[in-house]
Amino acid sequence: MYVVNSEELIDIRRELHKNPELGGCEYKTMDKICSYLDSWGIEYEKGIAETGVVAIIRGQNKKENPLCIGIRADMDALPIKEEASVDFKSLNEGAMHACGHDAHTTVALGTAKTIKTMECELKGDVKFFFQPAEETTGGAERMIKAGCLKNPDVEYVFGLHVDPGVETGKIAIKYGKMMASSDEVRIKVRGKSTHGAHPSQGIDPVVMASSIIVALQSLVSRNISPLNSAVLTMGSIHGGTSGNIIPDEVEIVGILRTLDPDTRAFMKKRIAEVVENTSKALGGEGILHIRESYGALINNDEAVNSVRKTAERILGKDNVVIMDFPDMGTEDFSYFTQNAKSCFFNLGCRNEKIDAIYPLHSSKFMLDESCLEIGVRLQVENILSLLV
Repeated sequence: MYVVNSEELIDIRRELHKNPELGGCEYKTMDKICSYLDSWGIEYEKGIAETGVVAIIRGQNKKENPLCIGIRADMDALPIKEEASVDFKSLNEGAMHACGHDAHTTVALGTAKTIKTMECELKGDVKFFFQPAEETTGGAERMIKAGCLKNPDVEYVFGLHVDPGVETGKIAIKYGKMMASSDEVRIKVRGKSTHGAHPSQGIDPVVMASSIIVALQSLVSRNISPLNSAVLTMGSIHGGTSGNIIPDEVEIVGILRTLDPDTRAFMKKRIAEVVENTSKALGGEGILHIRESYGALINNDEAVNSVRKTAERILGKDNVVIMDFPDMGTEDFSYFTQNAKSCFFNLGCRNEKIDAIYPLHSSKFMLDESCLEIGVRLQVENILSLLV
């Protein structure tokens, strides 16, 4: 029977929490991870996607066609000034682990240390992906392009995210579509400037922009089935310098969230049609630029069943929450789901007794650190269920 050192996990997490680094700048975090791996005798390669680390534990009881399992942890922080009342607050002004990536990294490290003690029993290999830039540029995609899923080829990947909406001791899991894709929608509406007292002498891009926004709101309600899901939010509109001047140009910026590739493509097509035709009807020009971000996170049923079975055995059936609906937020673990049988689940970290109640990305976010040991046990058992 293996032993998980809860106090060591807490020490690791607090050290990471005190020294947060933003996406793409995780150099000290990378070195710290490597120092732990060195001390445990675990093989690794660093500098993947600049600041990422891929560690591997090679099973010594391999059979024919052995499996390789991947465990993923993101490790970047957010540009937030911490206001949580803890004595291990961020030492880096303006940076904070407000999304729990310090906990994710700790769980992966604890899992690696534990699995290393059982390498003689493993019928396959285990890779650990310490991934940069989840909050910014999508480090998962860059690590995959760098070959982290190859040599040996990874068949299953498991990832988790702490969730202050779920009580410690529970997990939340979802079959199929779990999180949305994300696209930035940027529209420039061009007209012709004139004095506000003489609108007939110009072409008003403010009116065009207003009409476009209203028309776009009908896409979800009238073009998407009520049995499907999409979100289109236009959160920013800028144009003009004075109330009595019709400007030349107005810019609108928003986000599109969808849950499958077909809906994503359809919404992009309809947005383009609305922008082009509405602006043209009003005498102006609409220029659309859509910047693609993360794809939808779609869990593999086989991988979900494996995690569910493990969690019900460790935590009890009543502590495994099956999510009825997906989350329209995004997560770049989606790149792993597109390349391997994958399961992403939420690890409860809520504890009202210690004020661990604030949402992710809050300056007051904190977690119940007892979730760390639970996360390690779950990930260890997810591995052993397939490799022993």
